[in-house]
Amino acid sequence: MFYSQVLSTGSGIPGRVVTNDYFSYLVEDADNWISSRTGIRERRFVAPDEATSDLATRAARNAMERGGITPAELDCIIVGTSTADMILPATACMVQKNIGAVNAFAFDMNAVCSSFIYAVEIADNFIRSGKYRKILVIGADTYSKILDFQDKTTCPLFGDGAGAVILGVTEERKGIIQSIVKSDGKGWELIQVASSGSRKPITVETIAMRENTFKMEGKPVFVFATDIIPKIIEEVTAKAGITPDQLDHIIPHQANIRIIDFISKKLGFPKNKFLLNLDRYGNTAAASVGLVLDESLRNGVIKTGEKVLMMGFGGGLSWGGILIQF
Repeated sequence: MFYSQVLSTGSGIPGRVVTNDYFSYLVEDADNWISSRTGIRERRFVAPDEATSDLATRAARNAMERGGITPAELDCIIVGTSTADMILPATACMVQKNIGAVNAFAFDMNAVCSSFIYAVEIADNFIRSGKYRKILVIGADTYSKILDFQDKTTCPLFGDGAGAVILGVTEERKGIIQSIVKSDGKGWELIQVASSGSRKPITVETIAMRENTFKMEGKPVFVFATDIIPKIIEEVTAKAGITPDQLDHIIPHQANIRIIDFISKKLGFPKNKFLLNLDRYGNTAAASVGLVLDESLRNGVIKTGEKVLMMGFGGGLSWGGILIQF
């Protein structure tokens, strides 16, 4: 039987740091107003001439360098994103060209903020089939390109970034040992960019109404997140034959510190088991889980033998969890 193990990870981070004070034009005492509600103090924005593929390429190169893996070894590239460079072609194909992965096939996966989890699930199943040996998965988003900077309820939340993982085949029972991915289309309207595709193409009128920018119904999304996170934890651990207290770390989607505080109290789960960097990067959408994974492996927080649950939730509505034995 084949399993998928983590061979290496990498990150792609923009150089521009945007502190909460940037949003002082929207609200008084912006730093306190934002940090007290979200836990976010700063985030990164790409430069005007940077796109999602640029960050994804950076993360891919970092992951290959760290793992001593050549582009020719990759069988597949999956980019999880909801801010692709273009509506077509796939951003993954641009990354493929940039890194010279001549033997890989490449495609995008859009499950909004769950995209990285969904993409890892796909890669895991590809590897378990025995047909592929090394797959590069990247979660990457540049939400600064689609935010409504007049909407104080959403624009301070997001930042740009990319997180990558290279999965490889092993016959040992380690690596990804259990997972779930799910969705509920009844909630699709809660998170959307209304004017962005065939339903409502971008026009002068839709731009004037800011319908080409990101919209989110904050309260129902908060309720969804606080309801679904405990279910992810309980379902994945039950399927793996362990209890939640046997988890060493949880890497949640980095959306809002209030969500983590709520879950920690609701489950009686130690908050220090949640690995977080949202104070420095904000909500990086599909990139968030991969960024924390890479950071936590590089700084030694995640150690060999530990069990780590990665989980995401977002538009669609979509959610999922991946349990990894390191």
